[in-house]
Amino acid sequence: MTASKRSGTSRPANRKRQLIDHSAQLFLRHGYPQVSMADIARAAGVTAPSLYRHFADKQALLYDAVLTGVDDLQTCTTSAVASSGGDSHAFITSMCGSMARRQNASTLWRWTGTYLTPEQNREVVQGTRAVLRQWADVLFAERDLADWEQRQLVWTLLSVVGSLSVHRARLPSAQAVRELTVAAERLVALTPSAATPLRVPPDVELPGDDRRTEILDAAAQLFADRGYGPVTVDEIGAAVGITGPSVYRHFPSKATILIEIGRRSGARLEVGVVTAYATGTDDADRLSLLVDSYVATITSIPDLSVSFNNASALAGDPGARELVDVQRRYVSRWTTLMTSLYDIGEAQAAIAVHAALSIVNDAVRVRRGVERPDFGAQMAYLMRGVLGL
Repeated sequence: MTASKRSGTSRPANRKRQLIDHSAQLFLRHGYPQVSMADIARAAGVTAPSLYRHFADKQALLYDAVLTGVDDLQTCTTSAVASSGGDSHAFITSMCGSMARRQNASTLWRWTGTYLTPEQNREVVQGTRAVLRQWADVLFAERDLADWEQRQLVWTLLSVVGSLSVHRARLPSAQAVRELTVAAERLVALTPSAATPLRVPPDVELPGDDRRTEILDAAAQLFADRGYGPVTVDEIGAAVGITGPSVYRHFPSKATILIEIGRRSGARLEVGVVTAYATGTDDADRLSLLVDSYVATITSIPDLSVSFNNASALAGDPGARELVDVQRRYVSRWTTLMTSLYDIGEAQAAIAVHAALSIVNDAVRVRRGVERPDFGAQMAYLMRGVLGL
């Protein structure tokens, strides 16, 4: 189904697409809850009534934007299949280039699916699966992989080729695409059934007031389930058996709660860094231990994913700068090890690092396979593969 057929309007298709493109950019940059229909109209240079002639409300606009991303993904795939002639290297190169130019095609749904209905999400998944089946047909025609392994690899590849959207590559576009292609080719050469168990770091009991800890735990779970914006302080209080106003005795605002959740996740990650450097036998082993500790952290508690997924809600808050700095310092540990291992520049290393982190970040965000007992081991295996370990 094309975007123009979904619109139910006789307005020019290019105008509708322009509105969708503006909204997608705003949703990705600022977060869906923080963007209003007035913001979108202003960015597109139209009036609010004109915007409402195309879309009943913001959620309808989001849904159309996500489905348009699926359409774009199909367009990129059709072109790559035709131009590659069945050659997997040519196909991956084409897809990495196309997705770098059309980042909304692979990214918007993974960041905003929480705000779609179950029925809408099912349609998106069905459309995406159909496209990824075409990827598998090209990539694994000569390999003896189980169906579940092929599915896991192509879904993961979608995260890798879309990873340029989650950071600013300090490389010329053509070079960034080449580095991304290297990471993607490492991925599709893997055999998921060969994954080994995580080397789980020791559990960390962070100090804190019991009631504050209860509030943070409850808030993190609510934010993970429904997103930061829709959750109220009253709901957070009710989850721990107190009133909303009582929550303010412990935290002055909902934003402060989110910041504290981010600080907790940062502290856990830093423990993983200390453990990796203290026990790793060499740089490759240290980086591998960082992979395992990251996966263990993001899959055991919702803090890390919540902090990462809702950072845009803190725009303008002084505490947001602190969390960004913590995240950058943490990622720099990975890139430093990569530059040492492969004698490459920091910007090159960052492409592979962000591709690897996107694998588990995306899977947890959309809850793809998280219920499987081997989920953590599979994620770590795929991440190590992308990093060349």
